[in-house]
Amino acid sequence: MATGLLVFGTGIQAAGQFTVEARGAVEQCDVIHYLVADDVTRFYLESLNQNLVSLHDCYATDKPRMQSYIEMVERVTGDVETGKLVGMALYGHPGVFAYPAHEAIRRVRASGHYARMIPGVSAEDCLFADLGVDPAWAGCQSFEATDFLLFGREFDPRSSLILWQVGVIGDTSFQAKGYNYRKGIEILADRLISKYGRDHKVIVYEASHYPIYPPRRDVVLLSELATTRLTPESTLYVPPNGAAKPDPNMLELLGITDVEVARIKLRVGQSTLLTA
Repeated sequence: MATGLLVFGTGIQAAGQFTVEARGAVEQCDVIHYLVADDVTRFYLESLNQNLVSLHDCYATDKPRMQSYIEMVERVTGDVETGKLVGMALYGHPGVFAYPAHEAIRRVRASGHYARMIPGVSAEDCLFADLGVDPAWAGCQSFEATDFLLFGREFDPRSSLILWQVGVIGDTSFQAKGYNYRKGIEILADRLISKYGRDHKVIVYEASHYPIYPPRRDVVLLSELATTRLTPESTLYVPPNGAAKPDPNMLELLGITDVEVARIKLRVGQSTLLTA
């Protein structure tokens, strides 16, 4: 393969969640454009391929994030057009909360070149493991927090709810010194309280970057959420509020008995962190 684009994720934990497939991509590329969260991962990339180009300088304080993303895409696709096999290394899973990756692949393919995304470990994968959540228990809904509020997303309180980027609600620019999240989280808390009540327990989660440090797993009441410390990495896990009841018509159509329904209900849970 002479010309094209390989997009891959570096996982959440520093170098430790790097897949064998991603490593193979790094080793064969002519140049790697990277956006990672820690120096350990950068050093690991450099040990495999010294032709690294950082994408971090595309960000600037008060600069719209979309403008930064477009600059990243143009850098990556520009290198492909020079005849190189280009790598794009992104923190976590390269297709999750990663507009530049999808847009770069679209443009490269539109120009007639090869482009492929290689999956990686995402923050959601870490959340399922760290909180003891099985999305099959009661279903799982996932939204970016600003999108969730802005578009009035419909959701079922009887299923798990995951809200991403709760620490940057309503902010579309990059802020190197931190974000003023208080107003956004107050609005979010009010909406959730209207569905779950003030005493419903939720978890503020942040995956660990290093195996020697535990993840953040703060259990708080919804009534406390508006005063809880958040960061740009904070994710909110809202466990189900009650169990759904089976549809009698569907029971008949599917041929499921009451005994089988009882067995299915045994799979329904919240989180091992909340039920232990």
